[in-house]
Amino acid sequence: MTLMETIASIRPADADVAALARKKWDSVAKPLGSLGLLEDDVTRICAIRGTLVPSVKRRCVAVFCADNGVVAEGVAQTDSSVTAIVAKNFCTHDTSVCKMAEAADADVVPVDMGMNTVVDDPRMRRHRIAAGTKNMRLGPAMTRDEAVRALEAGIAVAHELADGGYTLLATGEMGIGNTTSSSAVASVLLGRPAAEMTGPGAGLSREGVLHKIAVIGDAVALTRPDPEDPLDVLAKVGGFDIAGMAGCFLGCAERRIPCLIDGFISAVAALIAARMCPAAVDCMLASHVSAEPAGQLLLDTLGLRPLITAGMRLGEGTGAVAAMPLLDMAIAVFTTMATFSDIQIEAYRPLA
Repeated sequence: MTLMETIASIRPADADVAALARKKWDSVAKPLGSLGLLEDDVTRICAIRGTLVPSVKRRCVAVFCADNGVVAEGVAQTDSSVTAIVAKNFCTHDTSVCKMAEAADADVVPVDMGMNTVVDDPRMRRHRIAAGTKNMRLGPAMTRDEAVRALEAGIAVAHELADGGYTLLATGEMGIGNTTSSSAVASVLLGRPAAEMTGPGAGLSREGVLHKIAVIGDAVALTRPDPEDPLDVLAKVGGFDIAGMAGCFLGCAERRIPCLIDGFISAVAALIAARMCPAAVDCMLASHVSAEPAGQLLLDTLGLRPLITAGMRLGEGTGAVAAMPLLDMAIAVFTTMATFSDIQIEAYRPLA
C-alpha cells in the first residue's frame, strides 16, 4: 500500500467505545480516576481496538536502524561503524532494550532502514533504502522519493507485525548521529531555534553540543526545508530511521494497533506522522518523557502525557518497553476487578 493510500484510510479512534471505557472505569470499586494516566491509556487502547476487553500481551518493539551522513561533521562521540555493531547485537539479544524486553515479555524486531554496513543475520528485517543518508550540512539528507520509500517501509513493518498477531507495537531506533537529524526536524516543524531542540545525545560535551547546534543551523539554512511540508523536512534534514518510525506510526493507525512512542527521536517521528495525518495521533501512546531538551515540548505538541518520568535518554525503545508492564497492570484492574455493584456498595460520585 502506498503512503497516500495509507493516510487516506486512517480514521479516528472510536469515541463511543472510549466513552464506554470511561464509564466502566467509574464502575470499578476504587476511587474515581485514582489510576490517573493508566486509566487514560487503557481507555485509549479500548478506543483504538474497538473493544472493552483489550489485550497487549503480544507485543514487540521495532528498532529501526540507519546511518546519518551528518556524522561526518563530528556531531557524535563515535563514528558510524557503531550503528552496525549495535544492530548486530539486537539480533543476538545483547543490548539494553533486549534485556528489558525479556523482562517485559516483549519481542525485539530489528529493521535495517539504511546502514552503511549490511548486518548479515536472518533476524534482521531488510527495508534498506540506501547506505545511510547524505550529509545534510552539504545538501538534502535524502531525495523526496527516498523519504516516501522509507515511510512506506515503516508502514510495511507495521503491517507485517500486525499480520503476525501483535497487538501492541513500540518504536525504537539505532543510528549514530540521529539526535542531530531529530533536532533539526524538531527545530523546523516546531519553529524553534536549534539551541532549544538540541541536547548532548549520547554524551557530548558543552562544546560538542554547541558544534551540533551550528551544524543544524547550517543545514537548515542551506536546504531550507518547508515547515508546512513534513515530507520536505524529513527529506532535507531527517534520517531513514526517523522515516521508518513515522511510517510505523501511520501503519499502526491504519491497522488500529496502539503504538508506543519511545523518547525524543521516536517523538520526532510521531510528530512527522501527525503532521501528515492528524488522526494518526489517536493510536499513539507516550511511554516516557526524554531527558533531551525538546522531549516534553514534543509530547505537549502531540497532546500526549507520558506514563514515566525517569530522566531516560538511551533510545533503542527502552522507555517504551519499560511502560509495557504498567499497561498490563492497568488492563488487569480494568478487566478483572470487582465493580461497586459486585461488592454491593454505593459507587463514588464526582464531588461538585
